[in-house]
This record gives sequence, C-alpha cells and structure tokens, in this order.
Amino acid sequence: MAGTTDLPLRVNNGNTGMQTATGVKSCIATIDHFRLPQPAPASTHRPAMSEDVLRPTTATTQVAATSTAATSIRQQSVIVQILSTVLFTFLAYLTIGIPLAVLPGYVHLDLGYSSFIAGLSISVQYLSTFATRAQAGRMVDTNGPKQTVMRGMQACAASGAFLILSAWSVELPWLSLSLLLVSRFCLGIGESLIGTGAIIWGIGRIGAAHTARMISWNGIATYGALALGAPLGVALQHLFGFAAIGFAALILSIIGYLAARPRPTVPVVRGERLAFRLVLRRVLPYGLGLALGTIGFGAIATFITLYYASHQWPNAAFSLTLFGSFFVGSRLLFANAINRFGGFRVAIISFLVEALGLAILWLATSADMAMLGAALAGFGFALIFPSLGVEAVGLVEASNRGAALGAYSVFLDLALGITGPLAGLIVGQFGYEEVFLFAAIGALCAVALTISLYRRKQLTGTA
Repeated sequence: MAGTTDLPLRVNNGNTGMQTATGVKSCIATIDHFRLPQPAPASTHRPAMSEDVLRPTTATTQVAATSTAATSIRQQSVIVQILSTVLFTFLAYLTIGIPLAVLPGYVHLDLGYSSFIAGLSISVQYLSTFATRAQAGRMVDTNGPKQTVMRGMQACAASGAFLILSAWSVELPWLSLSLLLVSRFCLGIGESLIGTGAIIWGIGRIGAAHTARMISWNGIATYGALALGAPLGVALQHLFGFAAIGFAALILSIIGYLAARPRPTVPVVRGERLAFRLVLRRVLPYGLGLALGTIGFGAIATFITLYYASHQWPNAAFSLTLFGSFFVGSRLLFANAINRFGGFRVAIISFLVEALGLAILWLATSADMAMLGAALAGFGFALIFPSLGVEAVGLVEASNRGAALGAYSVFLDLALGITGPLAGLIVGQFGYEEVFLFAAIGALCAVALTISLYRRKQLTGTA
C-alpha cells in the first residue's frame, strides 16, 4: 500500500522517483503531526531581577519573626521554671546564712568556749549534710525531688526551733551548746535534702540539656542568700537578741514548705539503680577537686569574723556579703562559659582566681585589703561546683542523676566539715592569717588535679 511500504533501494525511472518522493513527504508530515512539542531553546539573556524579587517576602519575614519569638518565649519559660525552683534553695540557705556571722562569736564569746569548739559548731552542719547526702540522692531518685525538698524544709524548721531553745538556755552554757549542735545537725539534713532535691527538680522540669544553667542558678540562690543572710543575722541579733535568729529560720522554713506543696511534681526516672559506692567511685576525682576548692569558702565562712576581730577591723559581716555578691556576679557574667569552653578549663581558671583571693586575705594589712581578697575568692569559687559538677553528673544515666549529684556534693560537705576544726587547730598554733594560706594551697592543688583530669580526658576520651 502506498505510503506504508519501505523506501525502494533503487530508483528505476523518473515516475517512480516522483511517486517515492511524494510518499516520503507524506510520511514526514504524518510523523510531524504526532511528534511531541519541543521546548523552546534557552535564551542566553537573563532579565535583571528587580529589588522586589530579591527582597524577602512578607510571609518569610513573618515565619522568621515567629521562630525568633518562639525561641525567646521558650528561653523565658526556662528561666521562670529555674527561678521558681531555686526559690527553695534561697530560703534554705537564708536560714543557713543568717546565723553564719554571729554563731562563732556566740559560742566563743557568750558561751565562753574555745575557737576550736566555735569552729566545730559551724562544722556540725556540714558533717550532718555529708552523712545524709547518699540518702538524699536515693530519696530524690525513688520518691521524687518535690517530696525531698518538702522534708528538707521540715528539717530546717526543726533547726530553727532548737536554736530558739539554745538562745533561751544561755545561762547554762553546756545545755545551750548542746541544743545549738542539735540545731546545726538538723540544718545539715535540711541542706542535704533541699540542695540535691531542688537541682533535680529543676532539671526534671526544664530538661537535662539545661543542667549547667540549673546548677549555676542554684548556686546563685545559695550564695546570694548567704550574702544577704550574714548582715541580716547581725542586725537581728543586735535588735532582738540571738533568739531572733531561730525565729527567722523557723518562719522561712514554714514559708518554703507551704510554697512547695502546690508545685507540680516531676516523674521519677525509671532504670537501673547503681550502688552508691559505684557512683561515688565514678565521681571521686571530681569530688576531690571540689573539696580542695571548698576549703577557702569554709575558712572564710567560719573564721572571717574572728579574723577581723583579732585585728580590730570593722565590717566583718560585709566581707561575707562581698564574697556572696561576687559569687553571684561571676555566675551571672559567665553563665554560658561552661558550655562554651568546657568544665575543665573553667574550673582551672576558677581555682587560680580563688587562690589569688585567699593569698590576699593571708597577706592583708587592712580591712579593705581583706575585703578585696574575700571578693576575689568568691568570684573564683563561683564556677567550681557547676564546672566540675556537669562533668561528674554526665558520667551516669538519668536514673542515677540524683545519686551522682549527691555523691559529688558529699565532697563539699566533707571539706566544710573538716575545715572548721582543722582551721581551729591552725589558729591555735599559728594565728588566723595562716588559715587562708592553708586554703590557698588547697586551691593550687586543685589546679594540678583538674589539669591531670583534663589531659586524661583528651587522651582517652573519658576522665
């Protein structure tokens, strides 16, 4: 059939050639009819884009603004959650800070006991905290942090009640001292329960990613309360007598208990519970560094008022306020330093600054120079606990986080418990100045230990 046969291989005559040409044209026309349209060739000339095209659309701008606003709201929510939790730490440490500046003088001057006993009266609280840290950590992991904090407030209230009884028994020094020691023991239990419970409560509400911030703000509440409590205690004693210290502690503890009751709980993390000795073994090197750095705080808290009195310098309580104020300022200024530079680097610098402040206290020739030393010591001490603490808590699973924090904090309690009587012996043999030299040496030893841990982590990936 014409138009469907193959083209001839040979042309015999002209008519045949014409017919064949006509068939070819017909086939080509048919193929062109059914061929898919081809895209137009790309032009090498690109029209200039207008500024309106380059400018972000209104929708894009709105999405970016919404994202930024959401991030800001989340950050504000985290801060609100942190502050509402560290409130309990603030109240607890306010009950600790109020008697801090007046207690050594009360025992040494009013009751007539030695400087060793005065130091011991301070240290009983820290020894009590040390003895109950393991139980506090386990209580947080099993019963929940809220219940732990509430029980801590009850212990602080009992401390205030016994302190009132001690003040009313001043005519019998042995009875007054005994009741005071019971008060300090109860206060140590309260510090252990609240100090561990509040941090884990906050982490449970804002997430483990904010652990460093939670620990830092908890420290701000701690030493901010100590800074406020020292002059407040002096004023209360001056206006109303020593019994007012106990009443203040009792009232603050009741407020804390009532404030904790309506707060939401956080779920208890399920998982394998490590034996406390195993957790303690993991955090041991970090805890030793913390203990060496804590000696300076223990020396200042216990003997700064008697040190000033030995030189007849005024405003001893203000040096404690400076210590706490610079502590808070350091944490506010360098809140993100641990996340940026790492815990070990921050700890090394912190130990060095603290050692410098303690050395100035040792060499002080005036009250102003001693205040400068106390301020620098507080500034350096501020980031020691969170910088090493983040590294220590990160060694265990979430189900053992409370136990790890409790085990790590044990070394702070141990250092404070030992510092009081040991520094009292140093005072008896050499004088008050050498107490701060002893503390400065401890901070320098902590620098060497932290450098060793940092290098080992760089070499092995674990500390």
